[in-house]
Amino acid sequence: MTQVSDIQGQGQKEIIQFSGVVVDEDSTSTGLFGVHVYVPKAGRGTVTNQYGYFSMPVLAGDSVVISAVGYRKQSLRVPKGQGDSYTVLVELATDTTILSTLEIFPYPTEKAFKEAVLALNLPVDDETQKDNLGEEVLARMAQSMPMDASQNYKYYMNQQFYELHNAYGQQRFNNPLLNPINWASFIKSLRNGDLKKKK
Repeated sequence: MTQVSDIQGQGQKEIIQFSGVVVDEDSTSTGLFGVHVYVPKAGRGTVTNQYGYFSMPVLAGDSVVISAVGYRKQSLRVPKGQGDSYTVLVELATDTTILSTLEIFPYPTEKAFKEAVLALNLPVDDETQKDNLGEEVLARMAQSMPMDASQNYKYYMNQQFYELHNAYGQQRFNNPLLNPINWASFIKSLRNGDLKKKK
């Protein structure tokens, strides 16, 4: 009868459960959500959950790439001889790209732009300023402003997380009426008389 150790001795690599937590190097107490952890050679991977935790099976000696938008990509190799599990703490460094300044004018030359600005005849009466720059007008404008790029990214990543989290029927526990713990506390309150009207 052939044993597992004999098979691994014939050249088959050992399978390891690779897990860990990915954090920001500036804030090691908070995990990063939505970080991609994958093995390029095998074409498989996973993403970190809301706590920055991930877990996936890999082969000993696999090269694993850890990447996220706004952070420097890291790669590490799963060492051999670690048993059936290997755990790491990954600190990602922020990747800042500074772009050169780009000036855009709606006029062919700077001279034409200056002439157009000087030729403007803007009303300067108090009534116009009140209509356009009043506190209520500015507050309404602030409330109706759309999300910026970072807010859109956070919203999109949160939606992805909830879709992954609820993909296997866990959304039924979001309804408090279907939660058995809520029913148990409700029945206990009935027995104790907590819900009776006090005189």
